[in-house]
Amino acid sequence: MKKILFLSLFIIAFSCSNKKEIPQVVEIACGQCQFSLDGPAGCDLAVRIGDEAYFVDGFDIDAFGDAHDEHTGFCEVIRKAEVSGIVKKGRFKASAIKLVDALE
Repeated sequence: MKKILFLSLFIIAFSCSNKKEIPQVVEIACGQCQFSLDGPAGCDLAVRIGDEAYFVDGFDIDAFGDAHDEHTGFCEVIRKAEVSGIVKKGRFKASAIKLVDALE
């Protein structure tokens, strides 16, 4: 009986801690250049969800082209993307990012 109770509690605890990732459209750009985030020297990918900006873990700023391109680069313009992931410890842990704007 104790084993069943322990197993049930383990399953419930595990399922409650597994936050579901809901795809959403957000602003995406360089955290330092466009969102004025304090961070390490250099440029790092960030998303703005509502009024809050978060550095992104799981994708590099240059994964979508040259970050410093004057027309499409994340250091130069704020773009739109559909993202999936969770905010954890003040950072956005991204599992998917798909640009949805039509910049060229």
